Amino acid sequence: MKLFYEGILLMYAFSLIGYFIDFIQHNRKAKQFAFWFLCMVWIMQTVFLCKQMIVHQAFPIGTLTDSLFIYSWILIAFSLIINRLFRIHFIVLFTNIFGFLILLLYTVTAAREQMNTSVVNFVNEILVAHIAAAIISYGFFTLAFIFSVMYMLQYRLLKGKKGWRWLKRFGNLAQLDQLSFQAITIGVPMLLIGLLLGLAWAYDSGAVFYWFDLKTIGSIFVLFVYVFYLILRLVSGYYGKSLVIFNIAAFLILLVNFFLFSVLSNFHFSV
Repeated sequence: MKLFYEGILLMYAFSLIGYFIDFIQHNRKAKQFAFWFLCMVWIMQTVFLCKQMIVHQAFPIGTLTDSLFIYSWILIAFSLIINRLFRIHFIVLFTNIFGFLILLLYTVTAAREQMNTSVVNFVNEILVAHIAAAIISYGFFTLAFIFSVMYMLQYRLLKGKKGWRWLKRFGNLAQLDQLSFQAITIGVPMLLIGLLLGLAWAYDSGAVFYWFDLKTIGSIFVLFVYVFYLILRLVSGYYGKSLVIFNIAAFLILLVNFFLFSVLSNFHFSV
């Protein structure tokens, strides 16, 4: 059961990242990748559901835990149907974000009820996954920051007509801007998944959770800052120097959250 829960959450996370990339960049390969991973999740859920019905000789919906599983199963089914019949990327993406949260809540609740001897290890693995997802997202945001700094350096060199020998090593401005955008496109869903895993860990571990903890607020704020970056680029049409400066400022906010807010946190270093 432990391997089942871990595998299904991992595949759902990959699917969510693929759908987010497709939503932002209209990437057909990412959409196909996400669709087939989501199909695998739904098939695994269906097999598990049939097994439960055979064992208990009844439809498993009598408890809150069972209801969460059925709820998640229905949301994934709706998402697959919408994905195949309609081109409404917004609904598919947000249905899957909510479905991932419901499946995550089911997983931690079922783990507490069923995995008596290994529940502590499973909770610890959720914590490790939370930290890993957050750090990976920070890695992508760092790459975006580096590309933005390179953009500004090359912009200055071009404007001052200096350092021509180094320009080819930097890449052109449009390429650096696009690479920064792509890195943020991957970093945002990774950070979102990390935050959801962190909430699930806090819920299942029994730790005292502080919604007004500086680290918690800071992480959510960092997510909104980078989402705002995507809105500025995709909706408002900003690109180039103005958006590069915004990205550099966003990374400075990330550093404040990572170093200063971690020290001032009452929750992350007290459990």
